Amino acid sequence: MAKKKKPDAGGAGGEWIVTYSDMVTLMLCFFVALFNPDESTPSTLEALISAFNNIGIGANIGGNTLSVGKSADLGNTIASLPAMEKGQSLGTALKKAVSLFNPEVKSNKVKVTHDERGLVISLASDAFFNPASARINVEQTRDILLRLGTLLASDEIRGRKFRIEGHTDDTPVDPDGPWESNWELSTRRSISVLHYLTDIGVAENRFQVAGFANTMPVASNDTAEGRAYNRRVDVIILDDGHL
Repeated sequence: MAKKKKPDAGGAGGEWIVTYSDMVTLMLCFFVALFNPDESTPSTLEALISAFNNIGIGANIGGNTLSVGKSADLGNTIASLPAMEKGQSLGTALKKAVSLFNPEVKSNKVKVTHDERGLVISLASDAFFNPASARINVEQTRDILLRLGTLLASDEIRGRKFRIEGHTDDTPVDPDGPWESNWELSTRRSISVLHYLTDIGVAENRFQVAGFANTMPVASNDTAEGRAYNRRVDVIILDDGHL
């Protein structure tokens, strides 16, 4: 009796290898981004995660393959990600800053964050300056500034550039006082911090200085607490994209 011929497998052929290859490529990009998250933007991670949608659903449905569109450049993500050494340098500096300024972070004299500009060390103006003054209260803040200078001169961030940004709340200056406006006050406070840091040995050619008055608040100016947060000097260890 002749054997029955087995039915055709449905013509699946080697189509599965396309989806499998896409998945492996996406996972590689994903884990590279996770391995070096310091400078990977949320949009990059979202693009990687969204590319996994629908993988394995249905017999012939793959994920979002590397076709023309947002996912088309995922294969180039590895080449475009920041160098591992650069990412690790800011990551190490962030950990060091959190450790160095832990007492001041708890007392709200210093705040350590990371945003699109780089590593941001915010100095509360009320702790470092008298009202309407750009003269640093060195007696009260010398130790903090010395630690900041040590961080900026450390090997972990060798070759990095810095920017010092002065900020005020929206309270107008005293018309009979020494400042025309908050622009002059915020800029002068930045320069005072610059002079102190360069006097203790940080190279002056690594700095930029700016004053933003009340144009970049981090809290509401409707409350005393919010205004206190807005009065600050940000010392930023810059990412390469913000030099």
